[in-house]
Amino acid sequence: MSPLSAALAALRVYAVGAAVVVAQLLRRRLRGFAEPVFPLQLERVAIVTGGTDGIGYSTVKHLAKLGMHVIIGGNNQGKAEEAVRKIKEETLNDKVEFLYCDLASMRSIQQFVQRFKMKKIPLHVLVNNAGVMMVPQRTTEDGFEEHFGVNYLGHFLLTNLLLDTLRESGAPGRSARVVTVSSATHYVGELNLDDLQSSCTQSLLQKKFQWKSKSYSAHAAYAQSKLALVFFTYHLQALLEATGSPVTANVADPGVVDTDLYRHVFWGTRLIKKLFGWCLFKVRLRRSGVSLWLVLCEPTCAEFGFAFPRRPGFLCSCPGGPQDDEVPLPR
Repeated sequence: MSPLSAALAALRVYAVGAAVVVAQLLRRRLRGFAEPVFPLQLERVAIVTGGTDGIGYSTVKHLAKLGMHVIIGGNNQGKAEEAVRKIKEETLNDKVEFLYCDLASMRSIQQFVQRFKMKKIPLHVLVNNAGVMMVPQRTTEDGFEEHFGVNYLGHFLLTNLLLDTLRESGAPGRSARVVTVSSATHYVGELNLDDLQSSCTQSLLQKKFQWKSKSYSAHAAYAQSKLALVFFTYHLQALLEATGSPVTANVADPGVVDTDLYRHVFWGTRLIKKLFGWCLFKVRLRRSGVSLWLVLCEPTCAEFGFAFPRRPGFLCSCPGGPQDDEVPLPR
């Protein structure tokens, strides 16, 4: 990718982010929304990747409040143990635990699934939440570009290894759920089948004049990984529906949320986030609302499974689902 192409990719990503922020502000000002009431989730089990902080932590906490047995999959044991301790104290739910899972390692993912299956418990919900954003160019343990390897391939493998358990746990009228967190940046993503590694292939001009400069675009790589997640969800749901499986697959975009993922973005964006994030970005208490709706809405809402990009900020098949990208959490 040429430096110009890399710059254009960055501009497209930031333009989408700005559009989502504006849409969020307008909807907050012009619309109200009903407070959903979710039923208790006793005897149900969920796995949430990246549940130690940010949207994942909020998701785990609120599922635990509803009585669900929640397993956090993550690669930072110290942070995870602290998250589990805090959630148990705040929710009075002892069925919150941590299992090590490094999505940058296929071996670690396989070991995570083996440890989970040794528990001999069902699995009703899988939330593919973890991810990396705008990280410097580097590869996973298996040699994949990190955005594509962690965000897409890691969750692709995890989902497929757990599908049999999800099928066994789902039931007619109460399907098991796969909820994948994507991003509005998928709208500007390009799935380059000739360069899924974002390996900085030189342009024709660079080759002709033997220019040695190459440009890796973390923005393009991130957008590509999020687009791959959307396509994966489309295809997965089509397969599940064709086989009559009691499992549904949905993909959600939580909107622009104030999380630690922004530590690798352009310094100007970090400055804006620091100064104005409290009013521009989603408030922390609502950041997991879309994921929760897809996990907890009535079976008829998620019956169709497909992820339709109705508007920036919300991707959902639920015909009775929320029309805004912000969904209040259950109290």
